This record gives sequence, C-alpha cells and structure tokens, in this order.
Amino acid sequence: MLLALDVGNTQTVIGVFDPPTPSEASRMATAGNIGGELPDLKYHWRIATVPDRTSDEHALLLVELLRLVGIDIRGEELHRHLSGIAVSSSVPSVTSALREMAQRWFPVPLVVIEPGVRTGMPILYDNPKEVGADRIANAVGAIDLLTPPIIVVDLGTATTFDVVSAAGEYLGGAITPGIEISTDALFASAAALRRVELVEPRQVIGKSTVESIQSGIIYGNVGLVDGLCRRIMDELGEARVVATGGLAALICPLSEVIAYHEPWLTLHGLRLVYERNTDRLHPLPTPESR
Repeated sequence: MLLALDVGNTQTVIGVFDPPTPSEASRMATAGNIGGELPDLKYHWRIATVPDRTSDEHALLLVELLRLVGIDIRGEELHRHLSGIAVSSSVPSVTSALREMAQRWFPVPLVVIEPGVRTGMPILYDNPKEVGADRIANAVGAIDLLTPPIIVVDLGTATTFDVVSAAGEYLGGAITPGIEISTDALFASAAALRRVELVEPRQVIGKSTVESIQSGIIYGNVGLVDGLCRRIMDELGEARVVATGGLAALICPLSEVIAYHEPWLTLHGLRLVYERNTDRLHPLPTPESR
C-alpha cells in the first residue's frame, strides 16, 4: 500500500493506493479512466492544512484515518500494510514535519517531489527548481492518462495552468489567484458585501446581491479559465484540457474548453513519481537500527 499526500496551502489531499487487480488494470487501459475513479486509488480524504501541526500529530492523524477503513499500521502491522509514502507539498513547514514523521514512525521508502527527483518528464522552465511539486505531479499524471498536448487546470488555493507539449515536455503555464482567495479579498475590502455560498446562480444577470456575487465569482472564473486556455492554445495549438483541484467540480460543467475532470490527478502523478524513484530507495532506519 502506498500512502500519497498532496499538501496545498489550504487543504491536504491524502490517498491510499493498492495495485489494481488484472481486471481493473485492463479496464483502465481500455477506457483511459480519465474522469473516473482510479482503480488503484482505494481511499482518499481531504483535510485542512495546518502549517504548525507536528510530526507526531501528522502520524496520529494518518493512523486514525486508516483505521476508519479498517487498516492498522501500528507496530508490527506497519510493514504488512504500508510499502511507501509519496509527498508533494507547497508548505515547507509541513514538508519538514512529514519527513520527521516518516523517519520516526513509518520507516518505509519516502519520496518527496523536489529537485533531484526523477519525474520521467523534461521540464523546460527557465529554472526547473521553481516549478511547484503539485504542478509537476499534475503534469506527470495527465501524460499518463491523456495524449499530449495537454493543459492542466488546477482549481485550488491558486488557479494554475500547466502546459505539456506534444512531445511530453513540461513547458510552463500560468498562475492566478484562486476562487477562494479572490472572494476572501472581496469580502474583506467591501464592507457592504457578505459571504455567499459558492454555487451556480439561476442566471448570469443576478436579481439580488447574493446572486450577483455568485454570478461574478462563478462565471467570472469560468471566463478566466476558458480565456487563458484559449490564449495558451493560440501559442501551443489545440490541446486536451483536464481540470483538477477542490473547486474543479464547480467550474467544469460551465466551461467550454475543459473536456476532462480528474479530481485525483495530483495523487495519480504522485504515485507515478514514487514508482520512478523507488528503485534507488531503501526504508528509513528505525531508531533501533541507527
């Protein structure tokens, strides 16, 4: 069992991967499985990111989440269930805590997406070290599920656009403030406006302040996504557009350019990067063996 953690600024997504059965693997290969449940992703959770959570607290949280689905990784049961951990993180303090957690509590191979890790994908950024770990995982996962060229739209704390060439190269992309960041700024700066539920309004022309805000937020971000994707395709040529992230389900049905929705794309890419690096890894030493 592989434990994959994608740590974002606002939320952390946790996934448990087991190898698919032969029938599942065959179905995935036939259908491409884009936009559906990944056969080898057995469980997943989305929790709040807490930058000052300690390594021991991370360990306790993971143990309890796994116990909810009947998996016990305490003590002697650890190596019977857990084979490795893969991490992508945008929060340095959490990255450090997860390294310490793995070393102290889970002595299995650990892969953190960072400079020096093999991705199997050429990165043509001016400085490849600047590319976020989640953006790399998204691109790697997309190449595995779709034929490039591809644009990956990740609707999270930030809305990111990552572009993969027809040759499978990471070209770069664009970053904009995410939907929640933008709405937080609006409500913080406009005293007369109040928070609203992020749902599709009845129509574009709002008949109340609530509907007007919802229209501006939802359709405004749809226009942003469609407009930027079209401008990218003006430079790249026609491309498949796949969306992921916590707010993708809100935007995908309204977009004219998004063709695929894969909510667990980052976790899928994390699993692939882990597999490309574990041949040179060994379990972390336990305190007794050091």
